[in-house]
Amino acid sequence: MNWAAFTSAEPDLAKAVEERFGAFTHHVLATLRKDGSPRTTGLEVRFLHGELWLGMMPDSLKARDLHRDPRFCLQANPGEGQSMGGGDVRISGHAREVTDSGTKAAYGEEVKPPEPFHLFRTELTEVVRTSVEDEKYLVLQVWKPGQPLRTIKRT
Repeated sequence: MNWAAFTSAEPDLAKAVEERFGAFTHHVLATLRKDGSPRTTGLEVRFLHGELWLGMMPDSLKARDLHRDPRFCLQANPGEGQSMGGGDVRISGHAREVTDSGTKAAYGEEVKPPEPFHLFRTELTEVVRTSVEDEKYLVLQVWKPGQPLRTIKRT
């Protein structure tokens, strides 16, 4: 399921997630190394035209990881000294490299990344937002394709 479908299914959560990612430029991407261990790296993300895009430098380790195993987890930058303002947000899914030159060119004209670059379109498998409510509840919102939004409150 792409970003547009998620936005249609859960518009309020999607807006909160986009705002959280929009608060900072750099975020943390987790991929899987060849031996199966996790790798975390910094990354800029873009929400454009109903898609969540991941752009990367050519032949970067994270791009190699995604070519080998497309699973990823993306964590929004919490910011320095932030008390989870806007919540803690994570997106998991599969990243598929875009090889269509027209799509890459359109993205490149809009975003202006350094050339050359890898471009990945995402397919979402989970979106999680953790926030604090009334200074006493930890609230988890968990969305998965085909399932209703689950909200869990903990004291």
